[in-house]
Amino acid sequence: MEQEWMRLLPIVISAAQAAGEMIMTYYRSTYDSWDKSPDNPVTTADLAANRLLRQRLLDAAPGAGWLSEETEDNPERLAERRIWVVDPLDGTREFIDGQDEFSVSVAYTEDGQPRLGVIHNPATGETIAGTVEQGVTYNSQPAKPLSGRTEVRGARVLVSDTEVGRGMWDQHRHELALHQIGSSAYKLGLVAAGRGDAYVSLKPKREWDICAGVALILAAGGKATDLTGQPFRFNQADLEVQGVLVANPILHAGLLEMLQKRGGQEK
Repeated sequence: MEQEWMRLLPIVISAAQAAGEMIMTYYRSTYDSWDKSPDNPVTTADLAANRLLRQRLLDAAPGAGWLSEETEDNPERLAERRIWVVDPLDGTREFIDGQDEFSVSVAYTEDGQPRLGVIHNPATGETIAGTVEQGVTYNSQPAKPLSGRTEVRGARVLVSDTEVGRGMWDQHRHELALHQIGSSAYKLGLVAAGRGDAYVSLKPKREWDICAGVALILAAGGKATDLTGQPFRFNQADLEVQGVLVANPILHAGLLEMLQKRGGQEK
């Protein structure tokens, strides 16, 4: 029997792409921006995309809960079995800086487990989507398998500019092939589609940063955990997760051992 999230997948792809089209009307153009908190910018593009996604997604799944970076959190969501987890514009700083490394990130979860993920980069035209049952597609075509690399040394690990700039990767840069990219969701999607060996965040993230990407990693047969090796469970009261590590299971184990042995969890 077809699961609900399988029915929803084409609807979510369409909604994410529509949100991306809206975002691009603002990109490198005129919009307002401000800081919600220190070093946490938001723009009118974020809010416009959020309104579009909320209307379309809640219409598509009546009764589902809602968790978005750009919507005030309602604790009533904790009682819902099904919930949308959304970042309407992940990588707002890259968007503001005119770098094509931002994305629309949409996940659908049931009982805390990510069932569907769609990540759309409107600047590059990339759409990475999938469910565990259907696997992962890249621009509507079956994605090549998740990287099969098993050796840690030389692995192409996607990381953030901020972490590299703060020296957080200095002790690992001679061991890994670090590749700096903006949006966390975009990095996760690229790894799921076989365009990177792993993604690691040494800093805490929020559920909306990673939920869609974790769904895609799992759909690709990979492993996704925090930096202690614990798998993620979504729609929690505390939205912060303690770092992120995703890769195929063998490489994941090697990277986790390396990070724990050399103090990679320290912030």
